[in-house]
Amino acid sequence: MATLQEEISRRRTFAIISHPDAGKTTLTEKFLLYGGAIAQAGEVKGKRERAAKSDWMEIEKQRGISVTSSVMQFQHGGYCINILDTPGHQDFSEDTYRTLMAADSAVMVIDGAKGVEPQTRKLFKVCALRNIPIFTFINKMDRETRDPLELCEEVERELGIDTYPVNWPIGCGKEFAGVYDRDKRCILHFTDAGHAKKAGITEIELDDPALVDLIGQARRDTLADEVELLGAGRDFDLDAVRHGKLSTVFFGSALTNFGVEPFLNAFLEMTTPPLPRVSDAGEVDVYSPEFSAFVFKIQANMNKNHRDRIAFMRICSGQFTAGMEVYHVQGGKSLKLSQPQQMMAQERHIVDEAYAGDIIGVFDPGIFSIGDTLTTAKPFQFEGIPTFAPEHFARVRQIDTMKRKQFVKGVTQIAQEGAIQIFQEYNMGMEEVIVGVVGVLQFDVLKYRLENEYNVEIRMDNLPYEHIRWIENEEIDMDKLVGTSDMKKIQDLKGRPLLLFVNSWSVGMVLDRNEGLVLSEFGRE
Repeated sequence: MATLQEEISRRRTFAIISHPDAGKTTLTEKFLLYGGAIAQAGEVKGKRERAAKSDWMEIEKQRGISVTSSVMQFQHGGYCINILDTPGHQDFSEDTYRTLMAADSAVMVIDGAKGVEPQTRKLFKVCALRNIPIFTFINKMDRETRDPLELCEEVERELGIDTYPVNWPIGCGKEFAGVYDRDKRCILHFTDAGHAKKAGITEIELDDPALVDLIGQARRDTLADEVELLGAGRDFDLDAVRHGKLSTVFFGSALTNFGVEPFLNAFLEMTTPPLPRVSDAGEVDVYSPEFSAFVFKIQANMNKNHRDRIAFMRICSGQFTAGMEVYHVQGGKSLKLSQPQQMMAQERHIVDEAYAGDIIGVFDPGIFSIGDTLTTAKPFQFEGIPTFAPEHFARVRQIDTMKRKQFVKGVTQIAQEGAIQIFQEYNMGMEEVIVGVVGVLQFDVLKYRLENEYNVEIRMDNLPYEHIRWIENEEIDMDKLVGTSDMKKIQDLKGRPLLLFVNSWSVGMVLDRNEGLVLSEFGRE
């Protein structure tokens, strides 16, 4: 029977980040394939019978993009691996930021033809804030790509992190034959076994005469020169990798499976077991026997048959056992976590136990919020998860007035998931609401989900506002506030007053006209 320390030490929890279409979900699939969690992979793009395992929402399957973060667990080589697949699309970056709070390291997928793209930069910054280790997988080597050295230099220049290529590609496009493993000092030559099955690997030394028959004399000579050049570069430093100062770089093709298994094995050896978390009572020891966790995501209606709502939590210390009683710090009471489950995207199974590093989903009757702490220890709170100021606003109302109850329930639940923020007109009810989102595509998801999950058709009118400010003053008479012609008074669901502005100069104007007024750009949870 494994001890608590042994179980926690074999956990590896990481998020996969990338710009849309760099092959992130495909790579996730292939990890599951090598971990034995699935028998064959379904390419995300394909309108084939196999949609990707990790894209579960209907809208994701239609558009071929990930719009919610999926959570998957599998076993491989003695490790228990939790993968968090995040949305690459910038309109859903808020979900990604929250997911990164639950990860101990990140795999950054880069398209070999395009290099570092805007969304990669944005997500990298979040990882850098937490100093979590970042492992780079340069994907799509089965297509024509840019020079590998140039790609490594771009990562260093654009993202400000040192790189160390763990392996080096031999050719690209149709010529992509394998990689040179710098640690083993040998070539891993790949043979195609079809995209949905594992790739065959032949190991061969650089000075083995048989290598010329495999890859040709010219390519063998080029490789020998490149290997010599790499030897003159920086040395490998595992400590720097684990502190987010050095990113190891791997080359491969998730689609053809070339280079996926060597990457997975090396990654698992280099990355850390679960890391301690910061709370208002200091750092929480991962190996403490006391259970603690925080909620980083809430998802309603994952299962259409059950109309349920799941709160995803990252376990930060100790062991979870089914039916155990925990204290919900923000709710101020003890409760039993019911129906604890682990996910393979939409498919789920009930768990009897889970350990620090694991992600579990529990049934949420509407009591949890993002950032909540649960523990069996003396109450404390993990540091909060920031909410982002919405940049796009629309007035939303239900078309059929008889469906008001479903409308209010739908928008409230979707808001509690953190996908949208909802506000009311100052001194008005919920007949119509103002919805704020970080990216406009979230409006599409809102409309789609209200129609499909709550059976409510809505009308949406875009509003011209781009800036939102929370009013910090405790005592404020909103009626006496002197505004500008393009300012709107609103309130959130907790009745806190806010102001919307069309442009930023109006913010300064309102501050000038109302002495002592204090405005803030961020909401407090």
